Amino acid sequence: MTIQKEGIVSCFLRIMAAGSLLWLSILSLGCWPGISRAVDSQAAVLLDIKGAIGPAVSDYVIRGLKKAEQDKAGVVILQIDTPGGLDAAMRDIIKNILASSVPVVSYVAPDGARAASAGTYILYASHVAAMAPVTNLGAATPVRVGGLPGMPDAPANPKEKDHPEKKSPLSDTMERKMVNDAVAYIKSLANRHGRNAQWAEQAVREAVSLTAKEALEIGVIDVVVGGLVDLLQQLDGREVLMESGKMTLSTGNLVIERLEPDWRSQLLTIITDPNIAYILMLLGFYGLIFELSNPGYILPGVVGGICLLLALYSFQVLPINYAGLGLMILGIIFMVAEAFVPSFGALGIGGVIAFVFGSVILMNDEGLRISLPLIGGTALVSTGFFLWVMGGLYAISRKKVVTGAEEMIGSVGEAMADFEGEGRVWIHGESWRAVSPAAVIKGQKVQVIEKDGLLLKVKLEEDVK
Repeated sequence: MTIQKEGIVSCFLRIMAAGSLLWLSILSLGCWPGISRAVDSQAAVLLDIKGAIGPAVSDYVIRGLKKAEQDKAGVVILQIDTPGGLDAAMRDIIKNILASSVPVVSYVAPDGARAASAGTYILYASHVAAMAPVTNLGAATPVRVGGLPGMPDAPANPKEKDHPEKKSPLSDTMERKMVNDAVAYIKSLANRHGRNAQWAEQAVREAVSLTAKEALEIGVIDVVVGGLVDLLQQLDGREVLMESGKMTLSTGNLVIERLEPDWRSQLLTIITDPNIAYILMLLGFYGLIFELSNPGYILPGVVGGICLLLALYSFQVLPINYAGLGLMILGIIFMVAEAFVPSFGALGIGGVIAFVFGSVILMNDEGLRISLPLIGGTALVSTGFFLWVMGGLYAISRKKVVTGAEEMIGSVGEAMADFEGEGRVWIHGESWRAVSPAAVIKGQKVQVIEKDGLLLKVKLEEDVK
């Protein structure tokens, strides 16, 4: 493969220009108002936390809390239905809840919803913790990002807590540090609002869960209620502890006002989805590879540059395993190399294997992992492509050479005159100098057996086996 220097330079300039525009667009996101609609001071602001808690959810909740403070709303209700999520995103939400001047009520709803893992921490951090009747919470053990499938994340036997010497079967100190840190964190949240700290520790160490009724009975939550209107009625007159001191809620006459995610939050939700980030990275790499291989097409380079920068932004906020990312990049390099440096499948097969293993271990957090069917489909497409490339190369290798110096070997011509030793022959409509070990008669057929520059070595056609 030959690439002109000017082509590479122009390609990179185009990619850098596209990337600069992209980063300016991303940075400008923070300059645009997230929620411009004013909130009534007599409103209960409703923010809906649904699905895995990640950067997009954190951004949405934090800006919703700030909007509620700015407009002096009566209360903020976080309606929760989550399997958990990222520790960093969860802690950002909790920091803003604790610092909020507006009381925050976490409400696990509707029936069938759950506040698992990160949702349990947010529930404990809120000024009021409420649940719908048919909901549950718990299973708050932190999961180590980038671990291998099947590795234990917490003690499997609840009785181990009674035996300090057997308390943790975890394989390394890092996991114990994570669990102990999480225990201290959730207990401090429980003590802040007078909730059950002993069960909170069990939720982290033993991954236990509770129904709404059980949580109310042991003091994990404050109220079980079947709807938002009833929730506001039951909260009216309740005293809560704010950062500035105690406050009595007045929620009886508040009107519920839902704040929907705006375009910024929706964009973050899309590009921070692990599957979308994975596809963006692949499009980015293949777009740049195509542009560098074929300078001047412009579109593949621009699209590839934008997709790759979006993927890098997503990976910046997602919990990725860099060993997995390295394996994926190595796999892509091997697969591309197979197309240009035939290795009888060694590079291509090795690239597919590295790519698949890297994809599997790239992300392994709660609710934030790449779909196995997507990984399998991508691997199958890549395998099919390189089988096609290898088949094409094999077919080409079986064909007779039809151009260049090598094509002259085996060509048949005829003598232009009688000669013995050196003379001239007519081949492909051209006159060539030729040498022959035998005497040649004018018009006699000869076949080229060797070429040395502009001199051909020939034999009589009937002498060539």
